Amino acid sequence: MHDRVERIWWRKAPPPWWLRAIEPLYAGISAVHLRRRAANVVQPPLPLISVGNITAGGSGKTPFVLWLAAALKAKGRRPVILCRGDGGNAAEPLVVQADSSATEVGDEAKMLAEISNCPVVAGHDRMAGSGMAEALGDLIILDDGFQYRRLGRCCDIVLIPADGIGNGHQIPAGPLREPIDALASADIIVRTGSRSEIADCKPLTGRNEQIWIRQPGRIIDTASGSITTPDSVYAVTAIARPQRFFNDLKSIGVRLAGSRSFPDHHPFTNRDVEALLRLDSNIAVTAKDAVKLAPLWPKDRPLWVLPLSAEAQPGLIETILQNLP
Repeated sequence: MHDRVERIWWRKAPPPWWLRAIEPLYAGISAVHLRRRAANVVQPPLPLISVGNITAGGSGKTPFVLWLAAALKAKGRRPVILCRGDGGNAAEPLVVQADSSATEVGDEAKMLAEISNCPVVAGHDRMAGSGMAEALGDLIILDDGFQYRRLGRCCDIVLIPADGIGNGHQIPAGPLREPIDALASADIIVRTGSRSEIADCKPLTGRNEQIWIRQPGRIIDTASGSITTPDSVYAVTAIARPQRFFNDLKSIGVRLAGSRSFPDHHPFTNRDVEALLRLDSNIAVTAKDAVKLAPLWPKDRPLWVLPLSAEAQPGLIETILQNLP
């Protein structure tokens, strides 16, 4: 059902009546929550950059946060990444450690800590998490923060995928988490996607929309470190909008023997691993999936991971820095 509804979201045709009938209920409840959060804003102990979106899933927030953290470090800043820890079961916010598990802190938090080499605080109580960040760096990057308005920010970045806002309706009739008019409160709007997607991208607003291009690298076997690309792979992922991962693999010349997508943040189990091993194929996953699968994966079987890099529009990091104290 979820996949069916998402396909409806990203078609240009109007959604069916039964989804449009529910849309005002969601919109009303969401608007009340957002107003309450905006009425009780608390200033965090460090300058805060929010990276968020206005559509549900698949806008490239996680790779953008990795790029932003690296770009800020290159400018001499010491960013701390604050995220909700989706998929984790920790009751209180935690600083992600080398031995933290994705089950405890969440798959995105674990991956962000491993790749960014920045302190990462994960937990649903992001107010408390922001207090923990004070001793770890000199600014906070709030992951998925556009709708979390309890924390004040000096720079609000909103990412919009190259394919835009789908059918233009709010959840559950469309992908919008709030009305498109909410973009007026964003400091910076960034369109994200692959080079080919960005080439066909049309501006959604009358404002200057920055460009950030997702670039897949060469797949790597996490067990051996090999970068010798296999003839074919079976692509497996548990991310929002998995087709992008499949397309990225094809774009670097990897043939897909098949594919399977799990729900976003799916907690992989030994039973999942056994089923994948029975396929007797080269299994390829995203970096976010790998932090959950690698601890369960046999050491003598390859697990191929597709890393992502990025190319930002010249001047994007300088524009962001201009918003900081």
